[in-house]
Parts: sequence; structure tokens; C-alpha cells
Amino acid sequence: MECQFEVLWHLRGRKLFMDSGILGPLLLCDTEENLVPSAPKPRQLLAFLMLHTPQMVRASDCITELWGTTPPKSAMSTLQTYVLHIRQALRGPHSDRSQLLLTRNQGYQLSLETADFDRFRFTELTRQGRLAAASGDHRTASEMFRLALAQWRGPALSDVSAGPLSSPHLAELAETRQVVLEQRIEADLALGRHRELVDELKDLVARHPTHENVHAQLMVALYRSGEPKRASDVFHSLRRTLGDSLGIEPVPRLRRLHQAVLVGSAALDAPVTRR
Repeated sequence: MECQFEVLWHLRGRKLFMDSGILGPLLLCDTEENLVPSAPKPRQLLAFLMLHTPQMVRASDCITELWGTTPPKSAMSTLQTYVLHIRQALRGPHSDRSQLLLTRNQGYQLSLETADFDRFRFTELTRQGRLAAASGDHRTASEMFRLALAQWRGPALSDVSAGPLSSPHLAELAETRQVVLEQRIEADLALGRHRELVDELKDLVARHPTHENVHAQLMVALYRSGEPKRASDVFHSLRRTLGDSLGIEPVPRLRRLHQAVLVGSAALDAPVTRR
């Protein structure tokens, strides 16, 4: 678990020299000095490069991201000007970090210190949480997932216009965040924290009225809290919503869960946890 403790050391004890992030408003700070360009297009280009760091991004992809299918004739020279703006921004008042942005093979590569980049921290903590969950260490899994989710400051790149190439990546990030949240809840259910989860899950169900997994988690939490009637009501509400909006039935797993609630199956009982 060396990598886990290395990440936690960065998160808890180290003052970051450069703090960078895309899991919320665009962030690039050098000793608390904001290095993000204020002009919209250089800002959008920086966000696009950070979204792909440390991979090389082709200049043609940068042009598509910035202007879509109708770029101006001067797109290449204008792109080079935006790259220059970013390099100038990286020459902060405390240090020159312009070497982080490289030009190579008709493209650009932005290399950030991984421990200072929120997306890396989120990915690494998520990996550690999944390893812990797979080994049955739900307490560590819950902690790692909580730390991973704490890297988010809001919707990814919420203050930057998303172009046609970044939009799918942002949607994938949002989906990954939702999956990690559900995995954290699953770990908490395994730790017997069902009563503490009810309000959080009710809020998630209200925000995602057709999301079957969070409905299932709420049903389990309610049943283990001694409220099988409310757990059954959650299933019927989901069934109506799916029927009215999509014309479908809940998946078989949900129907089996509902049947287990009705008969009071011992398989739904809260686990016995040990310290």
C-alpha cells in the first residue's frame, strides 16, 4: 500500500508548490498565484490540454476544440498565439514553469506534477478504494472513496466553454464520479451505516429519478433501518417513473430485491462488522 500512503502524504501534509485541477473550475496556481489566462480562448485551450495531460494533443484537435467544424483561415497562427499566451501565464511571479508546455510533432503536451493534479489524485485514490473493496476491507475502501470524491470542487471545468472534443470526456468524468459515489455508499452499507445513508440516498433518488442502482441502495438502507414498507414504496415509485418516462420495467435485479424485501429475506440483513 505504499502508493496509498504517498498520495495521502501529498493530500494531508505537503504544501503544494503548484496546484492544478479540472475537477471543478479550471485551476492552475503557483504558490497561490492564479496562472489561468483570463481570455476565453487561451483559457479553453489550457483546459483542453489539461484534460489530456500528460498526453500529446495534435494541433488539429486543438483547432477543432476551439472552433468546431468551421475554423477561421488563420486558425493555426491564432492557435500558436494562444499557446504563447499560456506559456507567458506559466512564467509566474515565483517561478518559470513554461517548460511544462512542450511543442512536439505538430502538437502540444502539458506535463503536470501528478500529485499536484486533482484528476490524478482522484484516479489514484479511486484505485486504492477499489483494491480495498475487492479485498473486503470496506473501512479503507470507504475512506479512499471519500478522499477521491473530496478532490471535486464542482462539475468538471464548470467555468470553461466545452468544445466538441472535450464534451465526451467531461461526460465520462461525471459518470465516473457518480460510480465512485455509489461505490463509497456500497462500502458504507457493508459497514452497517445504513441509517446514516438514508437522507443522502433520498436526495440522490430525487436528483436521479430513473437511476436504478441508487434506488436499490436506498431500498437496502431503509429495509435495514426497520422500514420495509418505505423500501417497497421506493420500488413502486421507480417502477411508475420508468413506465411513464421510458416505457420499461425495472431490471430483474431490482425486482428480485423487491421480492426479498417483501418476504423479509435474511440476505438483506445488515452485516456483522468487527473493528
